[in-house]
Amino acid sequence: MPRPVHIIGVSLDLGGNRRGVDMGPSAFRIAGLAEHLAALGIAVVDEGDLVAPIPEVKTFGDPNKKYIREIARVCERLYKTSLAVLEKGGIPLVLGGDHSLGAGSVAATAEFLRRENKPLGLIWVDAHGDMNTPGTSSSGNVHGMPLAALLGPEPAELSRIGGFSPKVSPERTVLIGIRNLDDREKERIRESGVRVFPQLPRSAHVHGDGCRLRPAPGTGPRGGESDPRRSEHDGHPRRRTGVLSARSTDLLNGPSSPIARTMEWRLDRSDFKSVGFAGWM
Repeated sequence: MPRPVHIIGVSLDLGGNRRGVDMGPSAFRIAGLAEHLAALGIAVVDEGDLVAPIPEVKTFGDPNKKYIREIARVCERLYKTSLAVLEKGGIPLVLGGDHSLGAGSVAATAEFLRRENKPLGLIWVDAHGDMNTPGTSSSGNVHGMPLAALLGPEPAELSRIGGFSPKVSPERTVLIGIRNLDDREKERIRESGVRVFPQLPRSAHVHGDGCRLRPAPGTGPRGGESDPRRSEHDGHPRRRTGVLSARSTDLLNGPSSPIARTMEWRLDRSDFKSVGFAGWM
C-alpha cells in the first residue's frame, strides 16, 4: 500500500520582492491536486495551511536578510508539522509559497532520518541555487538562502531550526535545472562541493520550484529558459528506487497570470508515480 500523502500549505511570500506566491497552496487545491492523487489510489490528508504574516503589517528589519524572524517562525512551524507527518508514517507534500520554506520542510526530513542514523539526500530542482547568505546576497531576499541554511551555517535563524546543523552534506546534495546564479553564489557552489548534475542519493527529499518551468503561466521569475516538458521526466529514476521521503513545491506568482490554469497545466502533465506517490511506496 502506498503511504498516505499529507498536504501542508504554507502561504508565505515574505522571502521575495514579488507578491502573490502566498496564493500557491490554494491554486494547487483548486486545480485538483488531492483528486489527482486519490485517483491513483493514494490516501490524501489535507493538513490545511500554515498562515504567514504579510509585509503590510511587518517591517523587514535587517536589509541583508529581510523578514528573517517572521520567516524563521513559519519554517519552525513547518518543521514541526512535517516531522509529525513523518512520525505517523505519511509523506509530507508541502505547497508554497516562496522557497524559503525549504529550510523547514527539509529540516524535518533530516531530523526524521537522523533518528535512524541515516543520512539525507537532497535533490533541489530549481532555476536558482538558493545558496546566497546575508553576506553574499545583493537583495537581502531570504528566498535565495534556504539551501545555504540547510548546508549551514548562515542565515543562522534558519540554519538552527530543529536544533542541529547542517541538515545535509554538500556531497549528498544535487542541484537540477540551475540556470540563473549570482556571481558570488557561483563561487559558493564551486567551493561547497554540491553536485550540479543529476544523481540520486538514498533517502531523498525533493524540493521543487515552479520557476523551473518556462511557458506555463503563473510561475516566476520571468524570462525562464527551461522547457516545462522536462519536468515530467525529472523524477523517473525515483519510481524504480523507492527512496522518496518528502517533497516540497513552491513559487507560483498568482497575480501575474491565471494561477489555477497554471496548476491544471502542471497536474495534467505530471506522473505522480515518478515522484514517489504511488506504486512502490
